[in-house]
Amino acid sequence: MIFIAIPPDELGKGFDFEPSFPSALNEYKQNLGSSLYLAANRSYHGQDQKRLFRLDELSKKLNVPMVATNDVYYHHPQRRELQDILTCTREKCTIQTAGFRLMMNAERHLKPIEEMQRLFRQYPDAIERTKEIADLCRFTLDSLEYIYPEEMTSEGRTPQEELEYLAWKGAEEIFSLPLPEKVTTNINHEMKFVKEMNYASYFLTVYDIVRFARGQKILCQGRGSAANSTICYCLGITSVDPTKFDLLFERFISSARNEPPDIDVDFEHERREEVIQYIYNKYGRDRAAIVATVTQLHQKGALRDVGRAMGLSSDTIDRLSASIWEFTQEWFEGARIIENGLNPKGPLLLKVLDLTRQMIGFPRQLGQHTGGFVITRGKLTDLCPIFHARMEDRTNIEWNKDDIDALGFLKIDVLALGMLTCIRKGFDLAKKHYDLDLTLASINKEDDPKVYEIISQADTLGVFQIESRAQMQMLPRLRPKCFYDLVIEVAIVRPGPIQGDMVHPYLRRRNGEEAVDYPSEELRDILGKTMGVPLFQEQAMKIAIVAAGFTPAEADELRRSMATFKMHGMVTRFREKLVAGMTAKGYTQEFALRVFRQLEGFGSYGFPESHAASFALLVYVSCWLKCYYPDVFACAILNSMPMGFYQPAQLVIDARNHGVEVREIDVNISFWDNVLEEKAGKYCALRLGFRQTSGLREDDMLALVQGRGNGYPNVHSLLDAGVSIAALERLADADAFRSMGLDRRQALWEVSALKDRPVALFEGQPSESDKEQQFELPLMSKGEHVVQDYASTSLSLKAHPVSFVREKLRMFGVRSSKEISETENGKLVKVAGLVLVRQRPGTAGGVCFITTEDETGFSNLVVFEKLFETYRKEILRSRLLMVEGRLQREGEVVHVIVQKCFDFTGLLKGLTAKDDDQLPLLTLSRADERSAPYPSQNNRSQVKQASPNEIFDGGRNFK
Repeated sequence: MIFIAIPPDELGKGFDFEPSFPSALNEYKQNLGSSLYLAANRSYHGQDQKRLFRLDELSKKLNVPMVATNDVYYHHPQRRELQDILTCTREKCTIQTAGFRLMMNAERHLKPIEEMQRLFRQYPDAIERTKEIADLCRFTLDSLEYIYPEEMTSEGRTPQEELEYLAWKGAEEIFSLPLPEKVTTNINHEMKFVKEMNYASYFLTVYDIVRFARGQKILCQGRGSAANSTICYCLGITSVDPTKFDLLFERFISSARNEPPDIDVDFEHERREEVIQYIYNKYGRDRAAIVATVTQLHQKGALRDVGRAMGLSSDTIDRLSASIWEFTQEWFEGARIIENGLNPKGPLLLKVLDLTRQMIGFPRQLGQHTGGFVITRGKLTDLCPIFHARMEDRTNIEWNKDDIDALGFLKIDVLALGMLTCIRKGFDLAKKHYDLDLTLASINKEDDPKVYEIISQADTLGVFQIESRAQMQMLPRLRPKCFYDLVIEVAIVRPGPIQGDMVHPYLRRRNGEEAVDYPSEELRDILGKTMGVPLFQEQAMKIAIVAAGFTPAEADELRRSMATFKMHGMVTRFREKLVAGMTAKGYTQEFALRVFRQLEGFGSYGFPESHAASFALLVYVSCWLKCYYPDVFACAILNSMPMGFYQPAQLVIDARNHGVEVREIDVNISFWDNVLEEKAGKYCALRLGFRQTSGLREDDMLALVQGRGNGYPNVHSLLDAGVSIAALERLADADAFRSMGLDRRQALWEVSALKDRPVALFEGQPSESDKEQQFELPLMSKGEHVVQDYASTSLSLKAHPVSFVREKLRMFGVRSSKEISETENGKLVKVAGLVLVRQRPGTAGGVCFITTEDETGFSNLVVFEKLFETYRKEILRSRLLMVEGRLQREGEVVHVIVQKCFDFTGLLKGLTAKDDDQLPLLTLSRADERSAPYPSQNNRSQVKQASPNEIFDGGRNFK
C-alpha cells in the first residue's frame, strides 16, 4: 500500500510551512517508512517556485520522495466554470459572494505528459516517482474473485442435488404423476445448464426467500429473465408456466457467457422490509448488502442549481423552471425566454442556460437500489467498499447495478410492488365482508367473460399496468378475450413495439383488416400466437436462431442489446449478420430488412414475454376484484397509496361511478385505514380513513380510536383523550367533526379555544375563551368547502371544482366530457377540465397527450408538436385548461385533436372569498411528466452539440 502526504496549499511566514506539517510528516515517515511519498503540484498561486523549493528541501531532509501530482478537478480547462458552479452549490453561495472558495485559475485539469515534464523540469525525480507509482499500480477489477455462498441443504445433499430434489418434488405437486413429457424434458435440459454454470445455490437462495415470504403470508411473485425456467415454476418462485407459454430458456442463461441469471421477486411494498431484514439476518451485514444507484441531475434540478449559483432571483428561476419540458433548440435561440418576459440576449441568462446544458446528467447523489442484493461467501469488504445507508438497518455497497453486472457478481432483486399490497388487502377485505378465501391461483383458474368485458371497455382506472391513458386507448381496439391477450396488451404499449411499427400491423390483423401471412412454416411456429408480428424479446431471439442461423448465445447477445434504452442503437451491429443469415435461408432481403427494423424498435425498450405473463396475472386479478367487488378494490387501493397512476380523488370518483357509497372522514366513525361498513345497496359503503388527511400521524389517530368508546361528545373530550391540538386542527381542516354538528370553520374555532384551556391545578376553571362575547360565524360556501377538502384530503365528496364554473363555461360554448363522448366524429368542439396528466413520450414524435377531468368524466387531448410550442405556456401552467379542436372517433376511442389552448385557471378564483387562482386543487397524476421530465428521445427536439475537436488541450508553453 502506498501513501502520499498532501502539503498545505500556502506557505506561512518566512515562506516556509507551519511547524506542524514537517512534524506530522516526520511521524508518518517513522510509521509508514518507504511507503510514504510527498505530493507536489503547480497551480499558479504565485508561490509555486518557493513552495516546490521548500517541498524538495523537506523531501531530502526526511528522506520522503517527492512525487509530481496535478490536483485534478476537471478534465478540460473549459470546465472550470462548471466546477465553480458546483462549488457554489456545495457552499450554498453565489458566484458573486463565493470569494476565495473558488479556484483562482483553470489549471486543475488533466495535463499531457509533456506539460507535466515542463512544469517539473527543475525536479525530474518527481516525474520519475510518478511513473514509479503508476507502474506499481497493477490492480485490475479482473482480479476480484466473487464466490457465491453455498446454501444450506437437507439430508447431506449438495446444492445441485437439493435443487433437483425440490424441483422434481414441486413438479409432482403441480402436474401430478406421470409428469408430462415436456416438463421432464425441460427440467433435465435446464438442470444440465444450471450444473454447468454452477448456479444451483443461486436458485436455492431465491427459493428460500420466497419460502420465507409465503410463510409470513406476504404476497410475492417472481419474474425476470430466469423466470422463464421450468425450475422456477416448480419451485413456486413464479406463477408463469413456461410449458404453457413456450418461453425460451436461453433467454436467461447461456453456456457461452459467464454471466449471472436474473430473477426478480416482487413483494408487497408495505412488507418488503421484513424480507430484506431476513436476508441481512441470515447472511450477516458483512456478507450481504444492497447495490447503490447514482441519481442524475435532470433539467429542472440543473437549472435551479445553476440559477441559484449565478444569482438569479427565485421568481426568475421558478418562471424558467415552470416552462421546461425539454431543452429544445428554441430555448437557446430565445423563443421561450422571450415568452417568459426575459431578455434572450442577456449574457447572464445565456451563461446560465449554457451551464445548465452542461450540468444535465451530472451525478447528484448516491442512493439505494430498489432492492438489488449482493451476497458473498466471504466478506464483502474484500471485494468492494460498503457504507451504512441513512435508512435504518440498511447496508449498501458503493457500486451500482451496471458495475455489478460487469464484474459478474450475482444480484438478487427483492423488489416492492404496490399492487401486491393492494391485492393482499383486497383478499383480507373479501374474507371479512364476503367470506371469500381468495388466492392469485384461484382467481386465475379460468377466463371470465365479464372481466374481459370491462377490460375491453377500458374500465380499468386503478388496476395494474393497463390503467394509463395509452393503455386505456388501446384496450377497446385490442378487446382482450383471454389471458394471453392480456399478455400482449401489457407488452404492446411499450416504446419497442411502437417504434418497430408492430402495433398497427398487429391490430389490423387481429381485426381482420389485413391478412395474416408467414414467410415460412418455421416462422409460423414462432409468430403464430402474435399473428406474424414479433412483440416479445423471446420471439426476436427465436427468429434470429431459426431464420438467421444465430447460436443461442448470439441470440442472447441480441436480446441484451434490446434490453434497455441505455443500449439504444446496439442492435444495428447485428444487421449484416441477420440479413445475410435470412437471405441465405431463402428469405427475401426486403423481408429480412423489415424484420430487422422491427427488432431494431426493441432497441428503445423490448418487453420480454415472461415479464408480460407475470404482470398479466396481476392485471387479471386486479380487474376481477374491481369487476365483482369494486368496494373491496377501492378500499384496498386507497389503503395501499401512494401507488399507481391516479390520485385518490379519481379513485373515489371511479368507485362512486361503480355504485359504491363513499362516506366522509369523521372523528367518531373513521379509523386510520379506509374501512368498509354495512351494505348500502349492492356493495358495502366505504368510509374514508384518517390516512387520507395530510399531516396526520398514525400514532395520534390510534390514540383517538382507542379513547373513542361510545363516541366523543365535543372537541374538549378529544383533547382529554390525548389527541394533540395540531392533530385536531388537521381534523378540523378535513371537516371531520360533522357527527358533533360542527362544520370545519366552527370546529377550527372550537379547537383554537382549547389553547387557553386551564390545566393541572387550574383544571375545571373557566378559561378566557368562556368570557368572550359569543357571535355567529359566517357560513362557508360549498365552493370554499370543496377547495379546503382538496387542500386537506386531496379529494372532495361534496362536488367537483369544475361544476362551480360550468355556467361560465357554457357561455364560452364549452361542452362537458360526457357531451364530448356523445358528439359526432369530425365536429369542432370546446372542452375544459382540470389537468390530470401531460405526457410527451419519445416514441410520439413530439406529440403531447393530455388528460383533463370535469364533473362528468375524462377528456383525452392530442397536441401536435408545432401547436405544443405555440401554446407551451398554457399547457404547462394551466390548472383549468380549455381547448378548442376537432373531435376524432375511432370505434370507442375518442380524442380531441387540439387547435387552440386557453388557460382558464382564473375562473377558479370564484370558489373562495379570496381572489386567488393558486388553489390547492391537487389533481395531477403521479405519471404527469410536467413535474419530472426526462431528456427527450425525440430526435427532432434534441439539441445537437458539436463535439470539441480536442478533448485535452496541449500545455501552455510560457516563455
